[in-house]
Amino acid sequence: MPQQMIAGRYELLEEISHGGMGDVWRGYDAVLDRPIAVKLIRQQSVTSPQLAEEFAKRFRREARITARIQHPGVPQVYDAVLDDTHERLFLVMELVEGVQLSAYVDPARPLPVSWAAAVAAQVATVLSHAHEVPAIHRDLKPSNVLVARDGTVKVLDFGIAAILRTDATKLTATGTPIGTSQYMAPEQVRGGRITPQTDLYALGCVLHELLSGRVLFHADSEFLLMYQHVSAAPTPLRHLRPEVPTALEELVLHLLRKAPEARPADIQEVYERLRPFLPAAGQEPAPDEAGPTGAPDPTGLFRNPYAPRARPQPGRSGTGAPAAQAEAPGPLPVPAELRAEIKEAYAHSDALIEEERFAQAAEVLSEVIEPAARALGSESRQVLELRTQRAAIRLLGGDYRSALPEFAALADAYGRINGPTSEQARACRAQAARCRAELGQVTEALAALQGLLGVVRSVDSDVSEEAVELRRDIGMLLLAQGRAAEARDILEPLHVDLTLVYGPEDELTAEIAGALALIRLDLDGHTP
Repeated sequence: MPQQMIAGRYELLEEISHGGMGDVWRGYDAVLDRPIAVKLIRQQSVTSPQLAEEFAKRFRREARITARIQHPGVPQVYDAVLDDTHERLFLVMELVEGVQLSAYVDPARPLPVSWAAAVAAQVATVLSHAHEVPAIHRDLKPSNVLVARDGTVKVLDFGIAAILRTDATKLTATGTPIGTSQYMAPEQVRGGRITPQTDLYALGCVLHELLSGRVLFHADSEFLLMYQHVSAAPTPLRHLRPEVPTALEELVLHLLRKAPEARPADIQEVYERLRPFLPAAGQEPAPDEAGPTGAPDPTGLFRNPYAPRARPQPGRSGTGAPAAQAEAPGPLPVPAELRAEIKEAYAHSDALIEEERFAQAAEVLSEVIEPAARALGSESRQVLELRTQRAAIRLLGGDYRSALPEFAALADAYGRINGPTSEQARACRAQAARCRAELGQVTEALAALQGLLGVVRSVDSDVSEEAVELRRDIGMLLLAQGRAAEARDILEPLHVDLTLVYGPEDELTAEIAGALALIRLDLDGHTP
């Protein structure tokens, strides 16, 4: 589908999901050069021109309320866009990479207790912040809960149900209550008052489903399903899965009481009652606590609270395949279709770089790297060149955290293929070191650059372009660390060489002269 532009800055690139309340698109913010998610909201409630103005006010109000929920478990709302016709309604949000919780519900393999409790506890912390605003979700369900790559649980679609409300009965234009009938509290079915206890009931439905592997109620019709929520007793969890702890079963049944006032007092009480089933800090998972294969682990936030970012896994290539298992480079011919795709990707990426749209330029190359790696091998010349260009774009755009592991993996790959002192390996190690410097890892950066300079001096001139750049970087890093005397020892001979080779008016010569002037002032100022 051709790209669409929203509000002159948000591009719709591809549809991610399609749901009853709206379609979610992967998008791009051309102003801030970042990926985004854009939700196109279905406006069934706008059934007449008279309702358009009210709907516009409600849309903006609910978007502002959602934006006030400051919690890592709620994707940030960046913008709310409503066009003049009130027919195109968009929420522009943080793009979260993850998997819907519904993907992990399996009757043949219910989730481990600690896994389900960790998901519910994270949702509870989100709801505690939301209810304080106050904001009530109204449509909590597994498909609205996302497990991100680091195990963080994200609750999606806050405020969407409220935006679509049309009147005091909270019915849509078709007469259907707002919400999803599998998780709808009795008061929602009746069109009664919505309170935080409504979200508690939905959380009970979700937790029951995670632990049993099946939905709370099942019926052939929507009407009968809603009737069960109003009148039928839920099946106790231990009847379906005897190993569920009694206290956890009691909590779920408490959440599922028909009368809102009979449920737990608040979401904080729910969290406290979940706490005994959460893993302790530092506790390793037991063999029977493993979640679905390949799934991010929501218990990790409790096992390692406030832990630093995980280190990049050693020996992994930038394509995601273990380097040790990567195919040996060979003279594989590039299929004509793939060659055309690579050429087009380079051209598109270059055009985006010209517009300083670096995040999107890197993404364009990412889309062709995976198929190229499958066809040609992850360490083929063409794939390594694509990865090198992607890493350079990330560096250029200031995304040093993503560029660093890519350059490090590329340096290892080039080292295996062409030798550790080859030009490509040296260049990637130098770029990795520059990323480290930008990320504050100055000691490691200096050591890497100094080691590289020794290698370059052994194979090339001390005034080669590569050597000059390394000498400059080392001197400037030393200066930034306040090691003025050491910086002078590097930069003074560099200035002499540059003056002889390029002349005193050269831009780099002038830059080094300026740095030396600062060093002299600093050293003079500290002379006893």
